[in-house]
Amino acid sequence: MPVKLSWNTCLKVGVSVFVLYLCIEFWPAVAKLLAALIGAATPLLAGALVAFILNIPMSAFERRFFPRSEKKAVKKLRRPVCMIAAVIAVLAIIVLIGWLVVPQLVSCVQLIIEQVPGYLDRMVHKLERWGVFSPETIGMLEKIDWPSKLSELVKVVTSGIGSVAEVVVSTIGSVFSGVITGVLSIIFSIYLLLGKDKLKGQYHRLARRYMNEKWIKKIDYVACITNESFHDYIVGQCIEAVILGVLCMLGMWILRLPYAPMIGALIAFTALIPVAGAFIGGAVGAFLILMVSPMQALIFLIFLVVLQQLEGNIIYPKVVGTSLGLPPIWVLAAVTIGGGVLGILGMLLGVPLTAAIYRILREDIHKNDPQPPAEES
Repeated sequence: MPVKLSWNTCLKVGVSVFVLYLCIEFWPAVAKLLAALIGAATPLLAGALVAFILNIPMSAFERRFFPRSEKKAVKKLRRPVCMIAAVIAVLAIIVLIGWLVVPQLVSCVQLIIEQVPGYLDRMVHKLERWGVFSPETIGMLEKIDWPSKLSELVKVVTSGIGSVAEVVVSTIGSVFSGVITGVLSIIFSIYLLLGKDKLKGQYHRLARRYMNEKWIKKIDYVACITNESFHDYIVGQCIEAVILGVLCMLGMWILRLPYAPMIGALIAFTALIPVAGAFIGGAVGAFLILMVSPMQALIFLIFLVVLQQLEGNIIYPKVVGTSLGLPPIWVLAAVTIGGGVLGILGMLLGVPLTAAIYRILREDIHKNDPQPPAEES
């Protein structure tokens, strides 16, 4: 049966092929243009991210702000009041985290600077007693002034990058640019939050005008699953971080291990990074305790492994549940690939994006099955 092609279909195919050819032929210019567009849209992208994070507590407040009231005054005030409450709640959480974590991190750095020289001296004496190095090598190591060398290293890192004038000018420019970007992002996020229903309606009117109903449903379905994945991931990671940090601090107090508040805050902060975060915090904590007592450092590592198993297998499923529904192997793959592509940001975005893709593919594969699929592990 011959296939009939309309003039509009041929025109669309021809234009698409021509645009694709131009993009391939002039890719350096296209890539430069895309980079410029992304750079110009940075405040808008940052504002969208801020709006998404603020929308989590804002939606919770909206569901509790006189939900059954039909008064016009209540309906008019519900959104701005809930947005202000969400901003205050997020700022309070940020201030609390800064008050708990920043002093501990500063103390951690100061402690490393103070303890490393003495620890190195003790290691030199132990190596001499064990006969690992020759007497000449031991004598050379003992002559090194570790505190002065460490101070010189800190000075090189902090002030040896360039001249004072260059550093000042670069710092002022960076701060000014960051302030402008931050202000524009906050303004854009406020517009998004206050007008999210209006924007949603405008999108649906535009979509119905230029797309068929089938594609609109697919786009809405993907957007809904992606939104749920990111929402569940952010809430779950924050709850997990708080629980893990508190339990770590309490356990260290019970075991009489040093630096319990500092390491507990550090474990909670690094736990926001999936998979690798707990290992990073545990390595730093073990290094700090190692300077005091190697045996206590070993006890800390054993305790942290037990705590991880308890939190990951019992507490986290009970508190957060299997909301993401992503098997551990795919979590590890998402963190590895995301970290390799975008660093820390890739680690944070990789897991919810992979969870959304995994859920979409899983439901599409099993939608025609007569029985619901069994849960993968």
